[in-house]
Amino acid sequence: MAINLVNIFFVIHLILLIAISLRVLARYDFTSSARLAWLVVLFVLPYIGVVAYWMFGEIHLGPDFSRKNREIIDKLHTQNPEVLGSEASLKAAIKPEYQAAFAYGANVTGFHATLGNHAELMADAAETRARMIADFDAATDHIHVLYYIWLIDGMGIDTAQALIRAAKRGVTCRAMVDGLGSRKMVGSKVWQEMKDAGVQVSVALPIGNFIKVLLFSRLDLRNHRKITVIDGKIGYSGSRNCADPEFRVKPKYAPWVDIMLRVEGPIVAQNQMLFAGDWLMENPDTPIESFYYDTKPKPDGFAAQVFSDGPTQQRGASPQFLGALISQAQRTLTISTPYFVPDYSLVSILCATAYRGVDVTMIFPKNNDSFVVAATSRSYYWELLEAGVKIYEYKPGLLHAKTLTVDGEISLIGSTNLDLRSFDLNYENNVVISDKALTADIIERQYQYIAASEEVTREQVKDWPLPYRIWNNIVATMGPVL
Repeated sequence: MAINLVNIFFVIHLILLIAISLRVLARYDFTSSARLAWLVVLFVLPYIGVVAYWMFGEIHLGPDFSRKNREIIDKLHTQNPEVLGSEASLKAAIKPEYQAAFAYGANVTGFHATLGNHAELMADAAETRARMIADFDAATDHIHVLYYIWLIDGMGIDTAQALIRAAKRGVTCRAMVDGLGSRKMVGSKVWQEMKDAGVQVSVALPIGNFIKVLLFSRLDLRNHRKITVIDGKIGYSGSRNCADPEFRVKPKYAPWVDIMLRVEGPIVAQNQMLFAGDWLMENPDTPIESFYYDTKPKPDGFAAQVFSDGPTQQRGASPQFLGALISQAQRTLTISTPYFVPDYSLVSILCATAYRGVDVTMIFPKNNDSFVVAATSRSYYWELLEAGVKIYEYKPGLLHAKTLTVDGEISLIGSTNLDLRSFDLNYENNVVISDKALTADIIERQYQYIAASEEVTREQVKDWPLPYRIWNNIVATMGPVL
């Protein structure tokens, strides 16, 4: 009897293995490297490979999720077209040589470049915390926040208490968190205190019914956005979660070094619409008219637009958008990112940019909280260095700031990492800016990162021990399925 059960189990596994292998080979949205990686997983890891593909092989959020998401976005765009901006702003305020990325972003998201924006680069985590809480305390109409990670620490408690104070004085407060990244907050006393005080709370992509999530969705499709909107007039954009730099869940890698902008102008309205779309997905009874958009431009403001991405949007949008930005560089390109697990097209564009004479600099953390990401990133070092890219590894902590600057003219700040998770699996939000003064401030911050970094040279990489190089390349081979 036991032998028969083993045989039956083997036959079932073989049928599933063949069926999934055919599925992998038949899919139109896989790259050749992704197909190869999954076939390796399926055949090298019997049984485990089949389960891994079932859980992580395809990008889906359950029945009708994409359709409902599209309907909400279309309704928001139709009812408030003024938030989207127009093509005229692109031609009026952005130099022709830098218009391509803005045009591409508008095609993907519907958000065009807007005029009349202001922004201040926050000095550090302490200033961000102080200014944000002060803005919460001055709010008179509403506060909307969405965070991937919201910890119960100094920043997390201060934010919650500020929302409670605002709700008690009659301000509409909506707080949303990712179901996985902030799972401890959702089950905490602090979360309940916010609810009791009248703060409207919600969970993006909840994982409460774990079995249902595994059967009909993917657990690792997450909302990685960081959105803060006060009265529709003030916003915060950047890489920081609602957490202290000490980042208690991973203190070994602290401090986490982030970058944040305090923004005003029409891009706040675009982030507001982005928040509204996520909120309405989980709270369909909320009146769509309850979201306020202030699109009035500020005097002497700059051009900017929101670029967002997610698993229900156009596939490959983020790497294509980043590729457009990078390919526009004529003199300098500087990038900082904590997680570098790119598709090969992005590596090729970076190398081509350096080969045509652009001064390309990339800054990564020296000690990454993911050994898999660290190995994959370093597998590309030799190719980048050969092309003339300068590589620096930041030493004092985990450099979590996602920045990109082009020619001292264009800058990008937001939540997107240069990894396949941000490209394919996460909902992200960024602000792309055309302003010399603000870009100069961001470049100065990038210089500070470089000053605290160790340069990686070709000679160092060439001297890496053979087992280390092999390990990096083995891990990178699995990049398409990470």
